Amino acid sequence: MFTVKRSGENRVDLEIHGKLDSDAMAQLLDHLLNASTGLHKGRLLYRLEAFDLPTLGAFAVELARLPQLFRLIQRFERCAVLTDTAWLRHASELEGALIPGLQVRAFRTDQEPQAEDWLNEA
Repeated sequence: MFTVKRSGENRVDLEIHGKLDSDAMAQLLDHLLNASTGLHKGRLLYRLEAFDLPTLGAFAVELARLPQLFRLIQRFERCAVLTDTAWLRHASELEGALIPGLQVRAFRTDQEPQAEDWLNEA
C-alpha cells in the first residue's frame, strides 16, 4: 500500500507500507510522476513503514520504466527518508550518493522534525 501527495509548491510526500507487487509499483510510479509534474529542485519526504522488499514483478516494472525514473529523479534536489529499519537508512544514503544532483538523507521516524528542517533548508 502507498500514498503519494503533493504537499506544497515544491514538495511531494510518499509513504509505503508493506510489499509492492507489479500492479502496485506501476500505480505508484504513475502517481509519483503526476504528483511531481512541474517540480524543479523539488523536495521528497519518503516514509517507509513495515516495509517488505517488492516482488520480482515490481522490480521488473521499475526496470522497464528506467527512462521515466531518470527524468523523475531530476525533478528532485533533496529526499528525506524516514524509516526505523537501519539497513533501509543505509541503503537510501548509498543510493543517494550514486545519483548526481540528488541529496538523500535518512532519518528514524522519531526524527521527522529534523527531516522536515533539512528538507526546508535553502
